[in-house]
Amino acid sequence: MAMVMDGWPLTKSRQDQALAAPLRGLPSAAHEQPALPPASAVGAVASSDIGQPDKWLSFGFAFVGGYGDAAGFLLAKTFTGHVTGNLVLAAIAIAAHDWRHTFAHFSAVTCFLAGIPLSVWIARLPAAWSPWPLLTTVVGIEVILIMVAYLALASHATAGVEIFVICLSLALGLQNGAFRRTGGISVHTNYLTGMITGLIAGKVEKFASQVTPGRATPRDPKSGLLFGIWAVFVLGAVTGAMAVLHFKEPAIFGAGLILLAIIVRNSVTVLRARPAR
Repeated sequence: MAMVMDGWPLTKSRQDQALAAPLRGLPSAAHEQPALPPASAVGAVASSDIGQPDKWLSFGFAFVGGYGDAAGFLLAKTFTGHVTGNLVLAAIAIAAHDWRHTFAHFSAVTCFLAGIPLSVWIARLPAAWSPWPLLTTVVGIEVILIMVAYLALASHATAGVEIFVICLSLALGLQNGAFRRTGGISVHTNYLTGMITGLIAGKVEKFASQVTPGRATPRDPKSGLLFGIWAVFVLGAVTGAMAVLHFKEPAIFGAGLILLAIIVRNSVTVLRARPAR
């Protein structure tokens, strides 16, 4: 069957030209294909995929997440960085007709979730409006919110606990939205259920898919990162609980000090990465 273009039938030679037109500029099969890197080189790329600055940022934020969640629960009986736990506590409060704690739990969930789109909005601000890097801006706002949370709780005002929960939940939500990926994988530094589930499922699937029994598999640096985040989160929770039990309300400043250290370290890393003029 003859092909027709612009109302005119094409001859065999013109048909070949028309079919080949979309392929112009592409390398033909006769050309030499680029050589694939050796397996050792591929492993080196995978190992270096997670940079040291990102790794330490993950650990720092995980420590703050555990610290803030434990401190918030001891000071206000509410999880400030955990949605599922607050929904369960809110349901229990509703059953007990405890409307004040019901409001506190639901406000914690709302403010934590609101922090995620807020961090995305901050990231889209023009450079003229936000001259600081995204991470520095978000962490700076987080430190301010922690200070306001402390002042509200220390004032012993009627709505002091509610303001504390709102500020701390919004701070941790901002953190969770601003730092979501490192080393090419999705991470969460405020709650660990999803990461632990994915990590265990991935390990089991990888073990079950091995064709050769007993075959040595290369160490996955991403698994090490997730295990590290989990361990540092637990360490932060233990530290936050101990600090609150000893120092009461001022203990919340411990999370702020860690965040200030993150700002300093991130600023130094950014300055070093800039080309010398």
